[in-house]
Amino acid sequence: MDVADLGLPVDVPSTALFTDQYELTMLQAALRAGTAGRRSVFEVFTRRLPEGRRYGVVAGTGRVLDAVENFRFDAGVLGFLRERKIVDEATLEWLASYRFSGDVWGYPEGEVYFPGSPVMRVEGSFAECVLLETVILSILNHDSAIAAAASRMSSAAGRRPLIEMGARRTHELAAVAASRAAYVGGFATTSDLAAGFRYGIPTVGTSAHAFTLLHDTERDAFRAQVESLGRGTTLLVDTYDVSEAVRAAVEVAGPELGAVRIDSGDLLLVAHRVRQQLDELGATDTKIVVTSDLDEYAIASLAAAPVDAYGVGTQLVTGSGHPTCSMVYKLVARAESDDPKAPLVPVAKKSSGGKTSIGGRKWAARRPDADGVAEAEVVGTGQVPAELAGHQLQVELVKGGEVVAREPLDVVRDRHAAARAGLPLSATQLSRGEPVLATEYVQGRSGN
Repeated sequence: MDVADLGLPVDVPSTALFTDQYELTMLQAALRAGTAGRRSVFEVFTRRLPEGRRYGVVAGTGRVLDAVENFRFDAGVLGFLRERKIVDEATLEWLASYRFSGDVWGYPEGEVYFPGSPVMRVEGSFAECVLLETVILSILNHDSAIAAAASRMSSAAGRRPLIEMGARRTHELAAVAASRAAYVGGFATTSDLAAGFRYGIPTVGTSAHAFTLLHDTERDAFRAQVESLGRGTTLLVDTYDVSEAVRAAVEVAGPELGAVRIDSGDLLLVAHRVRQQLDELGATDTKIVVTSDLDEYAIASLAAAPVDAYGVGTQLVTGSGHPTCSMVYKLVARAESDDPKAPLVPVAKKSSGGKTSIGGRKWAARRPDADGVAEAEVVGTGQVPAELAGHQLQVELVKGGEVVAREPLDVVRDRHAAARAGLPLSATQLSRGEPVLATEYVQGRSGN
């Protein structure tokens, strides 16, 4: 088991300022009003999936757990808040000893979700829970968007492996998170070494066009790469003439050449031509890797092509047109007083414009049909119906401020594959459609 999957192999700074200012001003006002200590329940959910998408993917949970653990107001952070006069001294004193001591429940990472699914539930005092809103949303919205795109791409690719190679198309830190989310969604490897170091994701990479252009001839470039990396390397064959490059590649490396990469042109047509040429040259085991602005639709269009692997960059790290999941973090229940035994009462936003919410602490279950295929996402408050007790989705992630649910990334990746396989077949259709499962609400008391 790789320790990179279970904790932080590198030091990270405090996450306390990965927040919006109004979280702190709300805290200050609640402390003055005497309401900051009220037991509260916040939930993360989305009111709708991105247009046309049939399911969402929960990703980033492991990063949320890290962020909660590192949410600390050290001297430097407190000095910044004091200098800017963002909050008063009483609030600064409270923040100095901040440690989240509540509970977090949620869908296990890699699980799928639908509109209204209580993806994460955070419980504790209002003060300690409200501060976590922005950092939780920033992680879940980003990572879940990337994982959803990755899931669609891996479904379109079938058994062919996918390489994540989008680091140069996004922020350098977002690239590491995107690589992790892509792995959850079904990608096999990444080109980003920081992701490999941080999360233990397998890394790959050989050469770019610049390496070919550096040398006097394409053959010289191929020879240099093969002598350095071995005959099993992947040679980039579209710098000049593809046909000539393939011939030179096999002559230099022999039929043991690992793979050729095609990065431009009509990939469907070129792949067929290259496969035929490789076979005629005796390189029948040499694989073909294609790159060049691929998305799930382009990958699906190459299903009948003699392609062995896909490299995806821009469309993946931008969520293939949907870079966020529009998840929100809403207070759904709170106690009537600071008394730890005070009952919870449901609260909900009732404004117009489609931004309403449903009050009460919620459970979630996925009801299967007679064949074991999911047929509905059931969300409710109060007692869980007996027939759904064995199908509940939420698991305990943090108990009394201590993380209790870290797990290897490969476990998360396998969970997603199983969750997607448990949905109706129409879930993996790339055509626009409604969520593949309807969300049913069972209303009851919010409970304590």
